Amino acid sequence: MQIIRNRTIHDVVIVGSGAGGGMAAKVLTGAGANVLMLEAGVMFDSRRDSKMMAWPYQSPRRGLPVPERQFGEFDAGWGGWTLEGEPYTSAPGDRFDWFRTRMLGGRTNHWGRISLRFGPDDFRRRSLDGLGDDWPITYDDLKPYYDSIDRYIGLFGSNEGLPNDPDGIFQPPPKPRCYELLIKQASERLSIRCIPIRLSILTQPLNGRPACHYCGQCGRACAAHANFSSPSVLLPPALATKRLTIVTNAMAREVTVGDDGLATGVTYVDKTTGRENHARGRIVVMAASACETARLLLNSKSSRFPQGLGNSSGVVGKYLTDTTGTSVRGFIPKMLNGVPHNEDGASGSHLYMPWWGDNKKLDFPRGYHIELGGGRRMPGFGTLSGVHLYHTTAGDGGLVQGGGYGKQLKDDYRRYYGATVGFAGRGEMIPNENSYCEIDPTTVDRWGIPVLRFHWKWSDHELKQVKHMQETFRSIINEMGGTPMSTMPTAEQDYGIEPGGRIIHEVGCVRMGKDPKTSVLNGNCQSHDCRNLFVTDGGPFVTNPDKNVTWTILALAMRTSESIAEQRKAGTI
Repeated sequence: MQIIRNRTIHDVVIVGSGAGGGMAAKVLTGAGANVLMLEAGVMFDSRRDSKMMAWPYQSPRRGLPVPERQFGEFDAGWGGWTLEGEPYTSAPGDRFDWFRTRMLGGRTNHWGRISLRFGPDDFRRRSLDGLGDDWPITYDDLKPYYDSIDRYIGLFGSNEGLPNDPDGIFQPPPKPRCYELLIKQASERLSIRCIPIRLSILTQPLNGRPACHYCGQCGRACAAHANFSSPSVLLPPALATKRLTIVTNAMAREVTVGDDGLATGVTYVDKTTGRENHARGRIVVMAASACETARLLLNSKSSRFPQGLGNSSGVVGKYLTDTTGTSVRGFIPKMLNGVPHNEDGASGSHLYMPWWGDNKKLDFPRGYHIELGGGRRMPGFGTLSGVHLYHTTAGDGGLVQGGGYGKQLKDDYRRYYGATVGFAGRGEMIPNENSYCEIDPTTVDRWGIPVLRFHWKWSDHELKQVKHMQETFRSIINEMGGTPMSTMPTAEQDYGIEPGGRIIHEVGCVRMGKDPKTSVLNGNCQSHDCRNLFVTDGGPFVTNPDKNVTWTILALAMRTSESIAEQRKAGTI
């Protein structure tokens, strides 16, 4: 295939437009660099494209998922675990589900906005319990960047003084809802601390963006720009400098290198024409997501880098992790016949439970946090806050039948609506040698690019942790006077753990470290092997703590981008 070579040499070529790519573009254009951004998906403007205020009945499918939007027809997750023409494979007997978003801003358009800092202990777990590896940086190295994104992007929360759940610079949190207060009372009777959650949703105006108006549809992308996404918050100031060019529908194939071993740019396929192009750059920043970045580096083979670019250690693709997860719903009789009232607020819950346990006294080494759900929320397709159109609900007197037709159906809905709660655990997985991705030797995508093959294994550490989640959720439901709506999963069912990839918190594969023999990047997320190659997505993560990863991707990306700007100024790259 003929490659169309552009004569323009950009200061920086960025692959990906999500949290890491958007932050890199903002910082580097602000520092005077001319930047070209390659995005594999389509252009997206939440003011124009969001279905934030649409009703489910306005959809021919009542909001049900469609192949290109697997969270729902109106959701801003333009992608999914399966994409036509873009396969991936798993090794025999293994399973890993890989979610890919194909739109400007990537997953920042539809994520839950849970914005938690990693804590001091999260960067030095090996020193504390001997498992995994320590990061080459500390919490103190990242704290100034966490502070900066708190001030610039904005989030709500409360200062609690928890040592490994660091406080931030918070806007006031919304008040808890009725069901959340009941959960808080029950959990604290069990000595499980329940505090305001930390979401990057504005409750006060900030930097020209208005406060949230509580429509509850954050997953559809916010037309008001009251919550965080890369296209709403990071890309506009970068575009305003006139130094950012965005190319959409650009499927990156490989990073090219010169005779000196330095990156010279990125080849990509124009998905609209099928032509292959070469974007030239003095510096290349990979922000395509952890696994996609690993795929590109592994496919970037040359005589100088026969194992793939930056992979002299053989570590690219290794130590892949995802967050552990499981969930339980419960029926709460005291919430029957609830008085109709306004449950306005931000999308998701207003409270959560950070890790409260002492792992030295438990049979698993790392913790988890708990996310809540329930109440009299706006119904989606086919359900009313967990009460399905035809179902049997576990009640205090055994099984209570709900449903039917006509008046009986309406009366049952009025009675049961809002009488359920839900709990979801999000825990730390310890990296292991059995969980990784590699290039599949026989499978390519529609553009002829070799795809990833995944290997995956949960260890006993994660399975015991998830068993503890299931037991904890059921104890809270029982403390509320309720009944779990499912039986306790068995060991043969892996205690109900979600398959790898399903929580969509996959990180690692291009990890940082001090030793070039055991890591891909240094502490500035700069390749050990290729000094003008950097990574600003989740790939550099050494571990995957029990905190959602986006806030740390943003902080690392800001720190890395400032390092790039300093090295450009010094003339070292």
